[in-house]
Amino acid sequence: MARVLHISEFTKGGIETHLNEVLKYQSEKHDIYLIASEQNSNGKTLQISSDRLELYPYKRSPQYFFKAMHSIHRKIKEINPDIIHVHGTFAGFFLRTLLFFKKKRPVVIYCAHGWAFLMDIQSWKRRVFASVEKLLSLRTDFIINISKHEYEMSLHYGLSAKKSVVVYNGVSDAPSSNALPFDVKKDKINLLYVGRFDRQKGFDLLLEVFNENPFVDVNLYLVGDTVLKDFEYDYPSNAVKIGWVDNSEIDRYMKACDAVIVPSRWEGFGIVAIEALRNKKPVIASNRGALPEIIQHGVNGYIFDFDNNEELVNIIQGLTKSKLEWMGENGEQIFYEKFHSVKMNKRIEQLYVDALKKQGGRYPVTVKKYV
Repeated sequence: MARVLHISEFTKGGIETHLNEVLKYQSEKHDIYLIASEQNSNGKTLQISSDRLELYPYKRSPQYFFKAMHSIHRKIKEINPDIIHVHGTFAGFFLRTLLFFKKKRPVVIYCAHGWAFLMDIQSWKRRVFASVEKLLSLRTDFIINISKHEYEMSLHYGLSAKKSVVVYNGVSDAPSSNALPFDVKKDKINLLYVGRFDRQKGFDLLLEVFNENPFVDVNLYLVGDTVLKDFEYDYPSNAVKIGWVDNSEIDRYMKACDAVIVPSRWEGFGIVAIEALRNKKPVIASNRGALPEIIQHGVNGYIFDFDNNEELVNIIQGLTKSKLEWMGENGEQIFYEKFHSVKMNKRIEQLYVDALKKQGGRYPVTVKKYV
């Protein structure tokens, strides 16, 4: 048993789903703790006891960065962890900056959960972010990439191959429930979008396609909302805006619909996609990030070129309930083969074992084979 400290800037969204899967698994094997910011974190929904959780005051502005680092430093001194598992770009910066000049430190496992240098930003910013990650990797034992795409691009930008591994995100079985949250029209194709209403998630593209094409046999259900409340979209007539839904309820909404659509402009992984697969729902996804690694075109969903709206239009126009149901069955099988949380957690556990063994020694030649 090891003492493990998890660090995250915030936990709202997909990071909470991931953390809860890891925390539940590790609670039976290790002495675990979590420190994260009060902003965008909910202590009531995190799967860890309150005495093992610390939420510190925080806003994403420079004056709070030092306060966050102070809180993290104090927590490390308090519990003296064997392993620090850090989640996200900002948390990774805070922690590894603190440890940069320390000769003795715990094992550091780092997962960006989507590289900042792969966002849709100017090329010079990508180079700056990559340079910072490369420098901080000197104080990192293993770097977890959440897809092969992320792994390959991280090597392209100069991160260490001997420290880098691929561990796909995973989720547990869907909770059993036959109670659907709303009635859908059985004679329509009912599509579900889950996520923030923002540019990264391709929400603007999705509405553009639906506003310009009258899909008379399709209804679009929208779970989520804007982050900037004063931003308004032009919603198509066949769209139903539901708003934010508690993560524990997402599966019920997926069960009610025929397919899930994930039109991301950039995406580190896409947990919504594997949540859909576990509910026997095919996914219509863009060709960005890890999505083509999750969705096999024509097998468990469809992949469209984000830069070609006509591809998405043609896919939607060609949807049939029978084909979607068949794809949903395939998707469930693929979920259990590749994206179940047990597989993810066993791979992370092996990283812990190898990292503790190699402290001060060589990296195992086979470490990057955890795929």
